[in-house]
Amino acid sequence: MPNIYDVAKRARVSVATVSAVLNESAFVSADLKARVNAAVAALRYQPNLLARGLAKQQSHTIGMIVPDIANPFFPEVVRGVEDVVRAGGYSLLIASSDNDLEKEERYLRLFLAKRVDGVVLTKAPGALAPDLQRSFTKAGVPIVLLARAVPGLKADLVELDDREAAHEGVAHLLRLGYSRVGFIGGLHGASTSRRRLDGYRAALRERKRPWRPELVVEGDFQVDAGYRAGLDLLRARPDAVFIANYLMSVGFIAALQQYRLRCPEDVAIVSCDDHPWVDAFSPRLTTIDLAKRDLGAAAAQLLVQRLSKPGGRQRTVRLKSALRVRESCGCGIRRVAAVAGT
Repeated sequence: MPNIYDVAKRARVSVATVSAVLNESAFVSADLKARVNAAVAALRYQPNLLARGLAKQQSHTIGMIVPDIANPFFPEVVRGVEDVVRAGGYSLLIASSDNDLEKEERYLRLFLAKRVDGVVLTKAPGALAPDLQRSFTKAGVPIVLLARAVPGLKADLVELDDREAAHEGVAHLLRLGYSRVGFIGGLHGASTSRRRLDGYRAALRERKRPWRPELVVEGDFQVDAGYRAGLDLLRARPDAVFIANYLMSVGFIAALQQYRLRCPEDVAIVSCDDHPWVDAFSPRLTTIDLAKRDLGAAAAQLLVQRLSKPGGRQRTVRLKSALRVRESCGCGIRRVAAVAGT
C-alpha cells in the first residue's frame, strides 16, 4: 500500500508539500498541486482521514442524539439530517438518550472526544450541565436543537409549531360539536408537551369551553403511557380525545377496546403525527401531519451553515403542520346527524 513518502517521491516534491495539498493547509502553486494530485491518482493513495481531520481541526462528522430511534417519529427526522449532512461531506453518528440526562451527557462527552464538528440534539427534559456547555463552547462545536427548546442554552433551534398543531386538532373536534374533548399530553418537562397543551387550552378558550382538569392526562410519548392515560381518561367520559403523539394513540385504542367503546361512535380521536400505516387502523386515524423529514433537514442545514460561518445570532425555524381528516374524528357521523336534524 503506497504511503505519503511514495507520493512525494513520484511527484518530486517534499512530504510537507504533499501534506499541504491534501489538507489544504498552505498555499501551493498550481503546478506542484497538479503533480501531487497526479501522483495520488496514479498510486491510488488513500490519505489517513483521521490524521487529515486532526490537521484541519475537522473530523467531517456530525453527532446526533434523539430520545428513542425506535419511536417511529424519528427515522424520518434522522433521514432528513443524513441527506443534508452527507451532501455537505459529513458522516453522521446517531445515539438514543432514552430521555435520560445521564445517558445523554455521556454521549455528548463522547462526541466531544471523537472530535465531531457539530451536534444535532433533541434534548432530554432538563438543563445541559454548565461545564458541558463550556466544553462545547471552548471546542468550537456548535449544537442545533431539534424539536425541543432548552431554556438557558444558546443554540440554533428547529421546531414544529406544536401549539398550532394541537390547536388545529382540538378546534376540529370542537367544530364537529364535541363538548367533552379530552387531552393526553406528552413527556413532562419537554417543550413540545407544554406547547401542545397550550394549543389545547387555546382552542377551548376560543370556543368558550370550560377547562376540565379531569379531561387532561399526562403521558410520556410511549404506547404504555397512552394505554394507562386512556384507562384514567375514559372514566371521565370524554366524547373526543386529542392525543399528543402516534404511539400513545396506539395505547389509547387498546384502552378503548378494554372499555368496549367504539371509535368514533363513542369516542372520537385526533392524533398528533401521521404515518403511512395509519390507513391500517379501523377507523382510519384523523391526524396532524408533522413535517418530520423537513424538520431534520432544516436542523442539518442550520448546522452546516453554522460550521461554514461561525458566529452571529442564534436562529429559530418553526415548521407548520397539516390536518389530515379521516374517519376516527367522526366527521361522517356528525355530518349525517347535522343533515338529519335540519
